[in-house]
Amino acid sequence: MDDPEKQRRLAELEAKIEAAKAAHQPKDHMEEHYSQAQLAWRMVIEMVAGLGIGFGIGYGLDSVFGTLPFLMVVFTFLGLAAGIKTMIRSAGEFQAKEIAANRAENDKEG
Repeated sequence: MDDPEKQRRLAELEAKIEAAKAAHQPKDHMEEHYSQAQLAWRMVIEMVAGLGIGFGIGYGLDSVFGTLPFLMVVFTFLGLAAGIKTMIRSAGEFQAKEIAANRAENDKEG
């Protein structure tokens, strides 16, 4: 074998080694942590927004109709239910993304 042939094969081998190292490189845990923290804050904000909107609508209707505590309580509970439903939908979206990412990673490896 001549010298240029050895250099070419050595360069190919180094490229394959770097590709293998990159494929088995662990994920950055800080990035994953921020993603989970963002999801948690999103869920908290959705819950508080549901409660706030329900309370606001109930209080406004109570002011108009003069039935102060009744509609406020009813719409606060409806806001709570809407906030929980939205949180569950957000968690489902996040779970679907994680499952798709895991499948893609497994398909790449196997």
